[in-house]
Amino acid sequence: MTDPKSFSPLVAVTADVRDADGYRWHAASETYVKAVLTGAGGIPVIVPSLGDALDIEALLARVDGVLVTGSRSNVHPALYGAAVDARTEPYDPARDSTTLPLIRAAIRNGVPLLAICRGQQELNVALGGTLASEIQDLPGRDDHRSPASEIQEERFAIRHPVEIVPGGCFARILDRDTIAVNSLHRQAIGQLAEGLDIEAVAADGTIEAVSVRDAPGFAVGVQWHPEYWVTTDAPSARLFRAFGEAMRARAAAQTQRVAAE
Repeated sequence: MTDPKSFSPLVAVTADVRDADGYRWHAASETYVKAVLTGAGGIPVIVPSLGDALDIEALLARVDGVLVTGSRSNVHPALYGAAVDARTEPYDPARDSTTLPLIRAAIRNGVPLLAICRGQQELNVALGGTLASEIQDLPGRDDHRSPASEIQEERFAIRHPVEIVPGGCFARILDRDTIAVNSLHRQAIGQLAEGLDIEAVAADGTIEAVSVRDAPGFAVGVQWHPEYWVTTDAPSARLFRAFGEAMRARAAAQTQRVAAE
């Protein structure tokens, strides 16, 4: 039987596609893979964005969780019924063709899912929602972009509060009414997908966290970046710990089912 305390879950981490040095790279930022290791106690495995060539069901049969990362790129507007606009570039269609079906399959199969920043936006689009672009230009909205700096600690600094929705899964995970988060985005959820519940909001109404309603497993998204401060910020640590616990609980349940057969 799987020992939840010693088990290290295998976590699929989504990849951006970048062209550099004459090669096409499938890569994820080190902050995400380290957060899987230190925050969730898992083993990160970067999944290439190969679209239909990737057997997603076979992948999900071999991993214990899915982390959908943030990125400088944005979801292609055509995927949520919007027009292409140079302000929303760059795009990463290879990633879109992989992450959207991966998200839907992970939810369907009850594989624990944590979606961060672009990941939350992908989660909303995957379930039929839309995105709002350049939200800092919208009436009544704050500027959620990162400060102009070459120092990552300044760009990822925790700087604004979000209100946690009472009675939701984030209220249970974080055990707080309000937390402070970082903010590095120009896009956000527009029309909320029908299958999502709001878990946290910023003062200007920006949806900061969501959960998948009636999901068979842990399935949440956040607009902020908990991976960056997972070792020093308590709410960030709690979120990744909850992700790890969900993966261990699922693995233990699967082991028990197999033993009972």
